[in-house]
Amino acid sequence: MVLRSLLAVALLVAAPLLSTGAANAANAASAGAATDAAPGAPAARACSGYVALTYDDGPTPQFTRPLLSALNAAGARATFFDMGSRVQQYPDLARATTAAGMWIANHSWSHPYLTRISAAEVTRELSNTQNAIRNATGQTPTLFRPPYGDTNAAVQAEARRQGMAQVLWSVDTQDWNNASTDAIVRAATSANAGGIVLMHDGNQRTVDAVPRIVRGLAAKNLCPGRIDSTGRVVAP
Repeated sequence: MVLRSLLAVALLVAAPLLSTGAANAANAASAGAATDAAPGAPAARACSGYVALTYDDGPTPQFTRPLLSALNAAGARATFFDMGSRVQQYPDLARATTAAGMWIANHSWSHPYLTRISAAEVTRELSNTQNAIRNATGQTPTLFRPPYGDTNAAVQAEARRQGMAQVLWSVDTQDWNNASTDAIVRAATSANAGGIVLMHDGNQRTVDAVPRIVRGLAAKNLCPGRIDSTGRVVAP
């Protein structure tokens, strides 16, 4: 009888210790699993809205791959408005763009002022670029940006006829005008939810700005988003 009583007391004393030890082990295992799940991955962000990061005039052999790497490292996706002539010249870079999870769109064949050329030439500028991108990537763009933002009702109607929504921008970073990395970051992070930021695939300053842009937007609870087929900025 006494032995049974002593055994019961011992079990009562040990139970909390065993429970605590099991809980600690479970927590440690959970933490270890979380650490192993995504080494170096960006922390999840709370997004109250989305901003589209866009890059014109690529692909370029010097800057496209570094730009893709910078975007991937920052956990961001972007829309690349590529020129058909350059896609034809560098199809591997167009494929790398889509393989990296980015969206590719039409920026004409040769970057002309579209309102200054004939209707037939506008048609060729857009359709040849559609064909080049489709041949390189297997994807057909649904978005179009006129070079220099030079457009009119006829250009927009031709884009629609070829299955594309026209996309301009709400923020011009002036990276095409030798803006510094600091200036590019300031401009891009001034965007509000639903904004579209114009940048270019063509200089190191723009590449260097990527992580700071993403952090600056995150500080405003904004995240890089996708431009849908109506031209609105939505979740990726």
